[in-house]
Amino acid sequence: MFNENLKTIRKSKGFTQEELAIKINVVRQTVSKWEKGLSVPDADALQRIAEVLDVGVDELLGAQVQTDADKNEIAEQLSRINEQLVIKNRRWSRFWKIVGIILLGSVILNVLGVFLYGFNTESMSSSMEVEESVIDEGYEEMEE
Repeated sequence: MFNENLKTIRKSKGFTQEELAIKINVVRQTVSKWEKGLSVPDADALQRIAEVLDVGVDELLGAQVQTDADKNEIAEQLSRINEQLVIKNRRWSRFWKIVGIILLGSVILNVLGVFLYGFNTESMSSSMEVEESVIDEGYEEMEE
């Protein structure tokens, strides 16, 4: 909800992501991540955003905060959102680690298979040469 509110309010106030980022001392990519819901600002940055956009923090979060005492509740909401993002990022990290391990294992097995097949081919060809020489000797003895 925060990400949608931030984007809507920012646009309605006529700010670009770059302009907002400069005013709150962050890079544009940070504002973009907030608007995409990939991360959330800390409480200080949230307060600076509200000041620059001339709105209340409650409006940014989409909740109705009635007193200053509820700032702790806002911090807790941000904390929960951050925890959810961390869990999501861990899942993706695990997924890509597993994919990487599977690919690495596949490559190792293929290289091992080529090595063993190549080794067997060499031993088979040398044993065939020995058999051919024995056969040739046998023909020579038969011809005599």
